[in-house]
Amino acid sequence: MGDTAREQPVAGDAQRSTGVQLLPVAAIRPHPGQPRRHFDEDALDDLAASIGARGLIQPIVVRPQGEGWQIVAGERRWRAAQRARLHEVPVIVREFTDAETLEVALVENIQREDLNAIEEAEAYKRLADDFGHTQEALGRLVNKSRSHIANLLRLLDLPVPVRTAVAEGALSMGHARALITANDPEALSREVIRRGLSVRETEQMARAARPHGGGGSGGSGQGAASGGGNADIEALERQLGDMIGVKVRIVDGGDGGTVTLHYASLDQLDMICQRLSGEPI
Repeated sequence: MGDTAREQPVAGDAQRSTGVQLLPVAAIRPHPGQPRRHFDEDALDDLAASIGARGLIQPIVVRPQGEGWQIVAGERRWRAAQRARLHEVPVIVREFTDAETLEVALVENIQREDLNAIEEAEAYKRLADDFGHTQEALGRLVNKSRSHIANLLRLLDLPVPVRTAVAEGALSMGHARALITANDPEALSREVIRRGLSVRETEQMARAARPHGGGGSGGSGQGAASGGGNADIEALERQLGDMIGVKVRIVDGGDGGTVTLHYASLDQLDMICQRLSGEPI
């Protein structure tokens, strides 16, 4: 009986512990505000098979809550561990506030590129609405530009069916940004998906559907239409900026050119280098 009691720690005991420890899978709960909403079933099965064969190598980060623990980072691993029928998993227990919990979960998912654009935008919005984070603060938190944060938040203005298509991977962030300017984003999104249109083609259709076929304020749409080469470069700048998370500037000299990536801190520069090299972040 004594051994059994020692194998079932209570939250207070774990709260005082340091380092990696084992906790019962059943005593751990997911965070209801977890930024990631979509979990690929096949990928979970593959991870569960790997965990079943080798165990869970990377600990889950949890915080004490009530009589158990709440996941801060590692819900995907926890789900896969359940599928692998593990009774205990290695964890690291930390004391986090609600804001810190969401921040850590957001940063971990972004670093692993586990979030789709809508999930990322919703997490930013919650940090801004519930905890008062500015766009500049959010950019520093995830090492991305303020304009990237602003562009993501704009996606939440799209109709629900369009946001769902982005969340499910039927549309990219680039497609979604082009659809924001369309008169009927939902109808155009269906056409884009049906025809398999590129981001550039989607931008052209959205521009053509506006009154007089023109652009929005400042006449940018008209200028892009008259200077096709410049419009292509601008579209590529936006696409690369969406992928990397920083401002991108391309100068085309005909036979060659330059691509400039703008960073605001050494941490952001490190993030750029890791993304370009393909190294884990």
